[in-house]
Amino acid sequence: MKLAQTTRAAAWPDGLTGAAPAATVPRVRERKDATTAAEPIVLDLRGVACPLAWAKTKVRLEDLARGTAVEVVIDDPRSLRDLPRAAEANGHHVIAVDGAEPPWRIRLEV
Repeated sequence: MKLAQTTRAAAWPDGLTGAAPAATVPRVRERKDATTAAEPIVLDLRGVACPLAWAKTKVRLEDLARGTAVEVVIDDPRSLRDLPRAAEANGHHVIAVDGAEPPWRIRLEV
């Protein structure tokens, strides 16, 4: 059974139909609080074991504005595995993970 596909034209108060005028099309707003283009805030957690590394990172992220970039420097292999997962589970964006050699760098966006 083939469903009929219908298109619906926008109805305007003056009786015209068709696409919305350019002035009424919503525009995507740029985030003014984002600082990802600037140098990231560096959080050096070398020597701190997981899960304490995530706890310290989480406390620091809570104080930052949305869109701020943070680079976490770690040397614990469990932190390399768990910190990006925990960050995403808490609503942060993992920008990059440099896991080639310790100390590892994880770049996050609040």
